[in-house]
Amino acid sequence: MSTEDVYALMARSQELPYGEARTVLVEDALRRAEAAGDEVLAFHVRIRLTDAYRYGGEPAKAFATFGRTLADHDRDPARFDETHNLLWQMKAAVSSLTLFPEIPLDRAFAVLDDMERRYKTGGHSLQAVYHYRNVVARHIGDGSADEWFVKWRTAERDELSDCEGCDPTGMVRHLVEAGRHKEAFQIAAPVLSAQLRCNEQPQSIRTAMLPVYLRTGRLEKAADAHRRAYRVHRARLADLGDIADHLEFCAVTGNEARGLEILQRHIGWLDRAPSTHADMNFSAAAALVLGRVEAAGHGAATVRRPAAGDRPAADVPVPELRAELAERATALAARFDARNGTSHQGDEVRATLAAEPVVDFLPLAPHHRRSVPAPARRTDPAPEPRTDAAPEPRSDAVPEPRNGSASSADVSDLASVDDLDELLERVDRCRREEDLPGMLAACRRFDAVAETTEPTPLQRARRIDGRGIEFAIDGNAQGAVECWEEAARLYAELGDETGRHRVLGRLGAMRIDLGDEGGLEQVIASAEHLAAHPGEAGDATGALLRLATAQIRFERPAEALATLDRVDLDDAPEFAGELWFQRGQVLLRTGDAEAAEEALRRSLDASRASDRPETLAAPALALAGVLARREGGPDEEAFALFDEALAVLRGPSPLRAAVYTDRGLTFLAADRPADAVADLVEAIAAWTAEGMHEQAVHIRTDLANAYLRTGRHLEAAEVAEEALPGLDGENARNCRLILAHAQKEMGEEDAAATFADLAEEAARDGRPDAAAHFLEEAAGVLSALDKDALAAARFAEAAEACEKAGDPYGLVRTRRRAAMCLLWSGDRDKAVTAMETARAALAGLPPDNEPARVWETALVSFDQARLLAQVGRLPEAAAHASAAADGFTTLDETDAAEEATRLHNDIKAAIE
Repeated sequence: MSTEDVYALMARSQELPYGEARTVLVEDALRRAEAAGDEVLAFHVRIRLTDAYRYGGEPAKAFATFGRTLADHDRDPARFDETHNLLWQMKAAVSSLTLFPEIPLDRAFAVLDDMERRYKTGGHSLQAVYHYRNVVARHIGDGSADEWFVKWRTAERDELSDCEGCDPTGMVRHLVEAGRHKEAFQIAAPVLSAQLRCNEQPQSIRTAMLPVYLRTGRLEKAADAHRRAYRVHRARLADLGDIADHLEFCAVTGNEARGLEILQRHIGWLDRAPSTHADMNFSAAAALVLGRVEAAGHGAATVRRPAAGDRPAADVPVPELRAELAERATALAARFDARNGTSHQGDEVRATLAAEPVVDFLPLAPHHRRSVPAPARRTDPAPEPRTDAAPEPRSDAVPEPRNGSASSADVSDLASVDDLDELLERVDRCRREEDLPGMLAACRRFDAVAETTEPTPLQRARRIDGRGIEFAIDGNAQGAVECWEEAARLYAELGDETGRHRVLGRLGAMRIDLGDEGGLEQVIASAEHLAAHPGEAGDATGALLRLATAQIRFERPAEALATLDRVDLDDAPEFAGELWFQRGQVLLRTGDAEAAEEALRRSLDASRASDRPETLAAPALALAGVLARREGGPDEEAFALFDEALAVLRGPSPLRAAVYTDRGLTFLAADRPADAVADLVEAIAAWTAEGMHEQAVHIRTDLANAYLRTGRHLEAAEVAEEALPGLDGENARNCRLILAHAQKEMGEEDAAATFADLAEEAARDGRPDAAAHFLEEAAGVLSALDKDALAAARFAEAAEACEKAGDPYGLVRTRRRAAMCLLWSGDRDKAVTAMETARAALAGLPPDNEPARVWETALVSFDQARLLAQVGRLPEAAAHASAAADGFTTLDETDAAEEATRLHNDIKAAIE
């Protein structure tokens, strides 16, 4: 075994995040160092292994490695000299000892005493010692915690004090437990805006501040801290205890759905919890979340618990899992209390299980709303949002309450009406006037009178017809169908063909909504009969418009136009707006945009002139959509039309959601992403309130794009992650691409994996050019994070993809960048070889693009000069630096030429 192998393994481990993969490499390095008989090297590796165990979620294993390194140091301090690191690791050893109830508490006090002795001997401040005496005192609920806190705050900081983020984090936790939230905020405020860079920050202080923000009314800061901190914690097994804090935060802020999502993601970690204490806290907080879910009426939900050992994977009902986790947390707390001789840990668990909401609902993002969903208006899956959807003809549309209008059937007046025919007339009049309260009031009065006065067969048929309309309003489509089938049968028995065909039209339209294409025949029959034998004004027009609506839905534009041509507005001029609107829809489908625009303008004019200005929303939205898709970019008139539509849509509705959607997308097309954000947020909230979740999912991708384009990368990533589970195909790829760029901008290593996944998919689809691009993006992310060996491998893969794609420039570039990453990773020999392959690839550049050829050649020369200078081949390096300067000068790239000249001069000076 060579020591070079040990150093190589340690170098590779440094490029990995803390966790199992990194720990395995360091463990392998230790075995090799021990096998080589190099005790000093093994000592230094063991120091790093202690950190790997602690930060990788296995603190119990760190006791052995720390104890061994401390003993080696004490045996021969001059030979095993890492005094600072050992004294630093003592702090973690103290806090870790409290996390396992099987370890006697005396051992923690003994380590504290030893720590104090060593700090005094080394002339160090006792500030850190006071800190960790406070930690132990708080763990057992000892009153001395306050005394140690005062000493800790007043003692002088030195190089062994926790970092500028971790030290205030500990103080905040003490003050929170004491209920001193304002003091906690004052301590944390100065460091919250600092650039905290240690392994535990800034996520730890943000997590500690959650109760502070909540208890001091800083709710937006609380939401932001939760989102930013949990995003880091969620990838780290070692942070399971911190994740428990985020579960509790969700439970007390009305975000039980988010809490359930977090619980589902991490429930499997309980089987390999980093410590008993983390297990206990997570179990308690998870039980609290499940209790909230159950209380919200979702007790029938289940949580998927992964397999572990002999336990198979299973979907566990929420109440069952809540009881199990509450019992688990309570039992673990009892073990701690037995060890500590106090009830403090049990008290903490009981407080968590009984925690009450701090706020009713705290939105974690602008599009998160808690509201009562609007009543469903259909039972079939909702269609994609479309601005060209034709409304039902007003003659038999489901009525909506008119904004600000009084009912034409005053309830007090109805109390004296006993004539069933008069009541039915009021029902019909209110339906035509779209006066929902008046219609329902007349229906209720009819039912009351009918209990003592037997309705005639005709009255019974009309009432059943009206009951079908009531069912339709309530979203009970099947109930409406059953009523209308019965009413049609009764009208037929009475020989009332006009009444029967009116009902058939509604029945057929509802069957079509339910996915039954056979309903079209009933709509046709209704239209043909009423056009030939209208019972009253508007019958023929309403039936024909309904038929055109159905034909548009079945993508039969020619038939729809023919039907619309049969409409005689003299029969019912109030339908002019709807007639021109439907004609506009048909013309859009035939591709005649100019004629469609004219028809929609006529519809809009008719709606504006009517006594129902709110009817202009649909044509305004459709016309805005036409103008938004103008060649050269959206027409400004589109925005005015969107505004006009919103102005008349007072209450929640799918149409209002569609306006926000289309205006937001138009803002995006007009390169106004900040304006788009506000509208798309409202659109998602509106679709969600309507229960139309599929629409909300798709718009989340657009919102993520808008956030990305405005530099709000965290929001972009979170919204994209919300959307992804509901997407597939090209929609999913676009969303993952947005996510990857957001992760990249935030400096998250996950961006490399996301880009790599996109590359793998592109390669499977036979798109090597896209695969090359995504692999180069992944490599760039890793390089920016100083993961140079990993970056070099990705650049090499990108080079292979470039070669498959026939991209000679990409081939040169990725080989060159791979070589430089190999240099930075310490593998100089491979770097030299890789750079030679980049130079060889220059021969493949097209001869007809001289500037690009010169540029790429100069870049290779410059980087090859840097590389060769590093390996001591100075004359060759000087020649390449000179060639690079000449190339950049030829292209008038002054800055690059000056940098290459400086490099050349430095190399020449080193030679001389």
